[in-house]
Amino acid sequence: MAPIRHPDTGLLLGDPDFIPLQSISEQTIHGELEAALERLILSASGWRTVFAPSGNEEDNDSSISSAHYIIAATAGLVFSDYIKTKSGKKNPVLLVGQDSRPTGTAIADTIIKILLATGCEVRYAFIISAPEIMAYSRQAELIDGFVYISASHNPIGHNGIKFGLNDGGVLPASEAKLLIEAFQAAIRRKEHLSLLQNQLRSITSRQVAQVYENTRNIKREAYSAYLLFSHEVITGHQDREQQNRIYSYIEETTKQQGLGILIDFNGSARTTSIDRNFLETLGCTVETMNDKPRQIAHRIVPEGESLEPCRQKLEELHQKNPAFVLGYVPDCDGDRGNLVIWDESIQAGRSLEAQEVFALCCVAELAHMVFTGELRYDKKGNAIDKVAVAINDPTSMRIDRIAQAFDVSVFRAEVGEANVVGLARRLRQQGYKVRILGEGAAGGNITHPSSVRDPIDTIGAILKLLTIRSHHDTMGLFELWCELSGQAEAYRDDFTLSTIINTLPSFVTTSAYAPEAVLKIKTNDHALLKERFESVFHREWELRKKELASRYGIVEWEALAYNGMDERRNVQHFREAGRGGLKILFRNQQNLEIAYIWMRGSGTEPVFRVMADVAGKDNRMERDLLAWLRQMVETADT
Repeated sequence: MAPIRHPDTGLLLGDPDFIPLQSISEQTIHGELEAALERLILSASGWRTVFAPSGNEEDNDSSISSAHYIIAATAGLVFSDYIKTKSGKKNPVLLVGQDSRPTGTAIADTIIKILLATGCEVRYAFIISAPEIMAYSRQAELIDGFVYISASHNPIGHNGIKFGLNDGGVLPASEAKLLIEAFQAAIRRKEHLSLLQNQLRSITSRQVAQVYENTRNIKREAYSAYLLFSHEVITGHQDREQQNRIYSYIEETTKQQGLGILIDFNGSARTTSIDRNFLETLGCTVETMNDKPRQIAHRIVPEGESLEPCRQKLEELHQKNPAFVLGYVPDCDGDRGNLVIWDESIQAGRSLEAQEVFALCCVAELAHMVFTGELRYDKKGNAIDKVAVAINDPTSMRIDRIAQAFDVSVFRAEVGEANVVGLARRLRQQGYKVRILGEGAAGGNITHPSSVRDPIDTIGAILKLLTIRSHHDTMGLFELWCELSGQAEAYRDDFTLSTIINTLPSFVTTSAYAPEAVLKIKTNDHALLKERFESVFHREWELRKKELASRYGIVEWEALAYNGMDERRNVQHFREAGRGGLKILFRNQQNLEIAYIWMRGSGTEPVFRVMADVAGKDNRMERDLLAWLRQMVETADT
């Protein structure tokens, strides 16, 4: 049987006759597998490594090594066992999808074959965005779980695997830990390679071909499920009549004033998704760049230089049609996207920082709750409803200031989407309404009932902020924000996106992907590193506290530790943070939190991340605190 190609894109789906691992011996693979396992990062956010055979993270080769075939097959095997136990079904139904990385096809082909061999029914969507496969997986009566092949924002030579059930999100950390333990036990078991080879020989090429031949139908079902779900998420309603009420405001403004949006897909999984159709239905004019799958034209992470082509193109479009004021760039799996805007105050395009994007979304969604009556106030202006925002530990304190204006609570978890989603779920069990959550340092927002970041939800939030305007005695979203934040004078009827941005709390925050935000360290024990850092910090504080007080108004500090869904304040021993986040929070004479420094080793990359967050517009203060932090960490590391 010949290799099968996708009917729409012409890209290779796989070879039904190819049996991965069939010609590999235990003796041949042993050293290679050990080396590959040493480089494999296993976390709740996904299992990741460089799958390109050269080991070069920028290599766009589509092949993978023998060791990585074993890793992929073992991942499929242990997830099959896990899902059978979890669902109680002998033949569970599993979705498989991938982002647009070249190595995704070889990994998917291996996993599909091992899932079939273990009795699972497989539905393969091929290249599909993470939010789309997760929305499709929510059909609990049809689906038992999903496997998604992606390394998110990492360079093109990387790839990875994420797992989920049918609740629309990745496995929570506690469940992911069980899967990781099962994987580690299985792959080191004697005769494991022979077991995999025997399993793979048990399937027929016809079984595999049927999965591939049904790919277009599965993608259509996923597309439809995602489109319907996105309507519910953005409007906050399942009811179509209520959805139409929200959309009527958007359509009225887009038809009157026009709104042009540029999408630089960068060859990502979103090239096959709902974006253009969805936005054009709302009356937006849409232009696209790099809109074919795998047409990856620049660095994958949508930060800094990666936004520059979109910014330049937006400027060109705006000169021809002033309605073009907004653009976005997703990452490879399409679960986050950062923005570029036309800023009329400087008469140029401008890239927004990830923290700015998340702050805009928080303003939009909290104002949306006030507009729809989900968040109400008494006559004194105190919130009647119990509302919270769930964020990760390096999210800027500008979110705390925004929440204060709306009189809602803020709770923080350790970095990791699963941690933030789990925290939001726990808060809802405690009676809180949690409409918006996310990881501000990475950009993008998670809007309930979604459990994943999604750029279409980000754009939806911005559209609502721009278009739901004041009518008669009802305030629009931006006017509500101005009123509640004590900036009523900032509101004007002809406001623009840059008008809104200028009302956000002023903070200077280290970009998560700036070179100075990353350190290479030698100490593998992060708890030990933080213990050493504690000694260094105490000594440095005594040396610098007078200078910090006179120059920046910093008079006291507090240490906070973040592990999983838990935040612990006033930590006495820094090593308690373990491999989680450690933050030093600084206050002024009025006991106001005005800055912090933060550190944590990445769970998905072999790097140590550091950052500073500073109230106000003093770039020098952020640079000084960050340089001080880097120097202290480097001293602790040596």
